[in-house]
Amino acid sequence: MIMKKALVCGAGGFIGGHLVNRLKSEGYWVRGVDIKENEYGNTNSDEFVLGDLRDVNLVKQVVTSDLDEIYQLAADMGGAGFVFTGDNDADIMHNSALCNLNVLEEMKRKGVKNVFYSSSACMYPEYNQMDPDNPKCSEDSAYPAAPDSEYGWEKLFSERLYLTYNRNHGFNSKIGRFHNIFGPQGTWKGGREKAPAAICRKVAMAQNGDVIEVWGDGTQTRSFLIVDECVDGIRRLMESDFAGPVNIGSEEMISIQNFTRLVMDISGKDLSIKNIEGPTGVKGRNSDNKLIKEKLGWAPSIPLRNGVEKTYNWILDQIKVTENV
Repeated sequence: MIMKKALVCGAGGFIGGHLVNRLKSEGYWVRGVDIKENEYGNTNSDEFVLGDLRDVNLVKQVVTSDLDEIYQLAADMGGAGFVFTGDNDADIMHNSALCNLNVLEEMKRKGVKNVFYSSSACMYPEYNQMDPDNPKCSEDSAYPAAPDSEYGWEKLFSERLYLTYNRNHGFNSKIGRFHNIFGPQGTWKGGREKAPAAICRKVAMAQNGDVIEVWGDGTQTRSFLIVDECVDGIRRLMESDFAGPVNIGSEEMISIQNFTRLVMDISGKDLSIKNIEGPTGVKGRNSDNKLIKEKLGWAPSIPLRNGVEKTYNWILDQIKVTENV
């Protein structure tokens, strides 16, 4: 059997590190590239290149003609505190778009056709996500376009970019729209962490009787997907004959207030919640899995609590090591 070769762009990141492990378990030879190394040592690629995909010369080095597949997860991103303040909009749009433009053009030059692009549920229109109890996030609801952030606009642009390379250059681009991926080895402090990790950190560091601060009124709803199922969805999409875009997310919707209560229950601590002002994004968002079930015969199914328990315990371990708690 001939060993397949893959490039994972963003291999130093959370999802990228887990994807490298999955590909290695399937017998792939893997080259990883990222602007940073994985902070938790999750770098099991056969070759890891430390570099910036905004640099054309670096892209020429890592996108080689012998590659069977490329997984483009590299992006300038973070949680609500990074994406929704407006302070980072120019960097988010410029940096992420440039990575995609460089990778696609070098793929065209080298004759590499198979690529996965990680889009985001942030590209869905804000007007369909105003009701926290009934958000509309089916794939066909993307237009008329009206994302609530520049991060979402860039994702929407890049989706169209990949699909044009399919039409004009015979590419086999696959697009997955991620819905709030979380789990062990994800960013959990520093300002770019997402809500699940931030709440797990706050609860893990709290003492009985403490107050946990939650941004907004807590009624905003989301669904959260454990990273193992995200990676499973990526691989199933790549092995299919369906291009997407398709949601890769859980349908188990929960309010941020109730998510916080879930983490508090897992911790066994007696804590209370205080709602404070802060960036919250849309009022409601939940994955619609009708299309992925139809096209792939599969959809995420791991209960939220299972993933939260796994993530909370991992973050608790990190705090014990780094914060001397």
